[in-house]
Amino acid sequence: QVQLVESGGGLVQAGGSLRLSCAASGRTFSRYAMAWFRQAPGKEREFVAMISTTGGYIDYADSVRGRFTISRDNAKNTVYLQMNSLKSEDTAVYYCAADERTMSPYVSTYSYWGQGTQVTVSS
Repeated sequence: QVQLVESGGGLVQAGGSLRLSCAASGRTFSRYAMAWFRQAPGKEREFVAMISTTGGYIDYADSVRGRFTISRDNAKNTVYLQMNSLKSEDTAVYYCAADERTMSPYVSTYSYWGQGTQVTVSS
């Protein structure tokens, strides 16, 4: 079992940057695949990025590829999402997710979720 807490959200101007953090509890953090999802008002939760247990495999949604970077520091039990060149369409609540069995871009795959952190991009 793992608990996830996101932080780092806020309000930024278009073109700006934010770094989100997901702090995880649990001694088996390194065994979990991790992902970021986001949900805008009136829309379904959508995949943003994912990373394997060791960071050896990473993938992104097409909408954020080249602008966002997912990384993890297993020694710190933390996953990050560096967001650059932010656009108004990036406005959403961002959620950190974890699963110990698999990694995928689908919400249903993940067993554990954080509470979310709001990212608002003005334009």
